[in-house]
Amino acid sequence: MPEGYDVLLRDGGIAHVRPLRPADRDALHELVDRSSERSAYLRFFTGGRSTAHAYMDRVAGGDYRGHALVAVMRGRLVAVAEYIPIDGGGADLAILIDDAVHGHGLGTLMLEHVALDAAGHGVRELVADVLTENRPMLRVLRDLGLDVTERNEGGTLHVTIAAEPTARLRAGIEARDHEAGRASLARVLTPRSVAVIGASRDERAVGHKVLRNLLDGGFPGPIHPVNPNAAEVAGLPCHAKVPDGVDLAVVAVPARHVLDVARDCAAAGVAGLVVLTSGFAETGQRDGESELLEICRTAGMRLIGPNCLGVVNTGARLNASFLPHHPVQGRVALMSQSGAVAAALLDRLEVSSFVSVGNKADVSGNDLLEYWEDDPGTDVIALYLESFGNPRKFARIARRVGARKPVLLVKSGRSDAGGRAVRSHTAAAATPDVAVDALTRAAGVIRLDSVHELIDAAKLLAAQPLPEGRRVAVVGNSGGPQAMAADACESHGLTVPELPAGLLDARAAAALGNPVDLTADATAAEIGAAVRALAGSSEVDAVLVVYTPPFGSGLEETRRAIAEAAKGAAKPVLACVAGHDGLIDGRVPSYAFPEQAVQALAHAVRYAGWRRSAEPAAVTVAADAEAARQIVQAALKEHPDGGWLPPEATVSLLRCYGVNVTESVEAHDAEAAAEAASRVGLPAVLKAVGPVHKSDVGGVRLGLQTTDEVRQAYHDMSARIGQEMTGALVQRLAPGGVEIIVGGVNYPAFGPVVMVGMGGVLADLLADRAFRVPPITDPAAMLAELRCAPLLHGYRGSPAVAAEALQDQLVRIGQLLDDLPQVAELDLNPVIVSPNGALTVDARIRVLPCQPPPSPLLRRLR
Repeated sequence: MPEGYDVLLRDGGIAHVRPLRPADRDALHELVDRSSERSAYLRFFTGGRSTAHAYMDRVAGGDYRGHALVAVMRGRLVAVAEYIPIDGGGADLAILIDDAVHGHGLGTLMLEHVALDAAGHGVRELVADVLTENRPMLRVLRDLGLDVTERNEGGTLHVTIAAEPTARLRAGIEARDHEAGRASLARVLTPRSVAVIGASRDERAVGHKVLRNLLDGGFPGPIHPVNPNAAEVAGLPCHAKVPDGVDLAVVAVPARHVLDVARDCAAAGVAGLVVLTSGFAETGQRDGESELLEICRTAGMRLIGPNCLGVVNTGARLNASFLPHHPVQGRVALMSQSGAVAAALLDRLEVSSFVSVGNKADVSGNDLLEYWEDDPGTDVIALYLESFGNPRKFARIARRVGARKPVLLVKSGRSDAGGRAVRSHTAAAATPDVAVDALTRAAGVIRLDSVHELIDAAKLLAAQPLPEGRRVAVVGNSGGPQAMAADACESHGLTVPELPAGLLDARAAAALGNPVDLTADATAAEIGAAVRALAGSSEVDAVLVVYTPPFGSGLEETRRAIAEAAKGAAKPVLACVAGHDGLIDGRVPSYAFPEQAVQALAHAVRYAGWRRSAEPAAVTVAADAEAARQIVQAALKEHPDGGWLPPEATVSLLRCYGVNVTESVEAHDAEAAAEAASRVGLPAVLKAVGPVHKSDVGGVRLGLQTTDEVRQAYHDMSARIGQEMTGALVQRLAPGGVEIIVGGVNYPAFGPVVMVGMGGVLADLLADRAFRVPPITDPAAMLAELRCAPLLHGYRGSPAVAAEALQDQLVRIGQLLDDLPQVAELDLNPVIVSPNGALTVDARIRVLPCQPPPSPLLRRLR
């Protein structure tokens, strides 16, 4: 159990959960004193509080043998939950909650955390005696999501709870976390009242701009300027300090005053703080930012920023920002970590809401995904990120949200090469950016390369239905741009099929090859009729209209005809109007160039395909994970800073997961190598131990027919490589097959990434690779992405090999990396895939000390 962490409650409040300390004795007694007679009776089965006080003395005493967690809210200890191990693998369970916080979901949260902690300590079941009249506690226990049995013993229910996490518990935790996350932002994004702290009479000042935007935007609730040096600003009376009970406070004061302002807001019961002020972590002032966050967390306030532009909710007429213009209401929710990028996006997008997170000290993309998932005004979520706070949690939330609403992501920093001093083929290829790609792909997130691409995709997804397939009809008045559109479709994996005879009228019949060229003389009515016919056809899944003004009926009349024809269409209709970006009649996205339109459509097609596909079931394989952990722990005990495992340990670790590895014998001189060859069998292979890329330095000799050849090869290899060679491995020559590389990297933040590709000496030269985030649920699809995939199924007369065995190995390596975060890098190169199976003939594993990743079942902020 970590020292402590903050958690969100059902009503959006914040509690700090941590292990009980002996110094909590006085706070425990105060908790008992605040409890009602009824609460004390239900917990301790006796009247009065003397039994409760005596029990708290034992809990806080030095000989206490149980495990207890406490919750602190606004600096006050408000709950204690404990389990005390008993014989037979069970534990007694008890909990006491402050009467003042009943109904906030704290009891459920404490029981979740206690049950998970108990399971982690080997407890199989928790036992609680509950009075039958204590219906709230019984309801909490029954609804928790764990398997519960009850036995009535004369007014007392003896409740037994299985501590093993269940699917129902996981689903319940996710639902409760979502409810809490949304509630915590409700008063920030839909506030009843707003205070602007630092409101100035100077029209150039940030505080004045925020106040002006609130007024001009028509915010319907009370607006409170806070400025101790002014009586009124913008016609509103000023306050010296923030008034009590304000939902949202926007802070635009110098950095040196922000902490005092935050304390004032905490005392006034403000729900959320938007700190526009810069001068915190972005300038190296991390301590000040940490203190600001601590003030907010202790008070139960959510913090946006610091160093941000503000927040906007067009549906609530809230513009609590200092943007130079008022965002236009639309269906896209936008979060940006960059103020400059946000300003550019808001110039081109119509939004439901916008949050500038700045330094992202508290509220992050994960929180906003939780909020926007259920927001009725939002159909598309767009994110610009410079960093991930908790990428694993992001992937879990985004996968769920993406099943209902598309999530678009632009993340900067693609060139980051990582900081683990990697040395293997896999680690050099599986950069952090590749990890982001694998993570977002698994979650169904639409990752985009540029802000412009995000705008293009968001316009389409917010305005049009999703396509049901890849078939595109291209129609318009200009053959050249239509041909460019068709070419772009083919390059993006879309198809431009032949259209059936009779689909269009006689004028278009001459050009039914698709693209349909209606010629430059086509009128707006003719273009509209063609669009209507194509949109109603079952032979296409999307219609792209390409129009070059001013030909035909002219720009405006043609735009109106396109919009009218698209009304009620059950498939996407989009347009390329040469030189014109935007929305036609608020419904049909229009792009200046054909390639833009096709790229946006391709994103929509891939996303729709992801949504239609059923999530594959996780595949588990038999493995001895405990033995594998012992191998890793032994290696780290001997070398605390980590390093490459010796060959014997590498093979043992892989065999724990059922990976088929060729027999290897390590030799440290020529005579031992010759003896090893006679043991494993001839012809033999000799491989140097030490160099990373053995082939580059002459560290591999194949097909050695006699022990004398092995002996001489060792002498030659040692002389050539020198001190870098610390020995050699002797193996029997493997049968022929397709050489594949299988590898993986574990990043502390992103977790594991698995790679497969063309192996052997061609691994780096061809860079033919595919990546996935474990668990690997689609190994066949992963292999199908490789350009070398035909070699596995028989190519130009060569025999097909056992691709299923390679798929099985991918699943096993994914599970190994998931189970063992200390495995920093893993390279199996080559894995020889033959008709008889997949055999690893060379393997390297590097381990590093690391903290285990946080449990996805532990609800916590960040």
